[in-house]
Amino acid sequence: MSDTAIEGLGEDRSLLLVDDDEPFLRRLAKAMEKRGFDVETAQSVAGGSAIAKARPPAFAVVDLRLEDGNGLDVVEILRETRPDSKVVVLTGYGAIATAVAAVKIGATDYLSKPADATDITNALLSSAEALPEPPENPMSADRVRWEHIQRVYEQCDRNVSETARRLNMHRRTLQRILAKRSPR
Repeated sequence: MSDTAIEGLGEDRSLLLVDDDEPFLRRLAKAMEKRGFDVETAQSVAGGSAIAKARPPAFAVVDLRLEDGNGLDVVEILRETRPDSKVVVLTGYGAIATAVAAVKIGATDYLSKPADATDITNALLSSAEALPEPPENPMSADRVRWEHIQRVYEQCDRNVSETARRLNMHRRTLQRILAKRSPR
């Protein structure tokens, strides 16, 4: 853990992570704890809202799409209960309209998945005036596309036809993409 990460946290190191992807949530919680945050997790809008009302954190990372609703509902509650909290919205479905909605509601930053703990920490600790530094070695556009396809494929229980329908692509094209190795 770097000294700059500790310095940027200040006294209150409380962090709320809200995401319905349990393995991702566990990995991110562990990584953020190593960076000096006091982490609480929730896997739903209801769980995140309850924590935001009972113990409003100084920092929050909220997934946009959750199984029981929209993560922006949690952001709104955080803005009401703790206006000074820094909130980063994560999503696997990046779109300008949702980014604008997240910032209007009060999110500090908006990141597309897959985002790693370093990107998230930089976004949480950046000052309002300055943008966080760009990643040292960002993923290529091909890799981001691959990751998105893989995520949707897993969410569709590895059903190629359903994945192709949801991605609005031809099934055989998707099969060819899935047969190849991931780009680097």
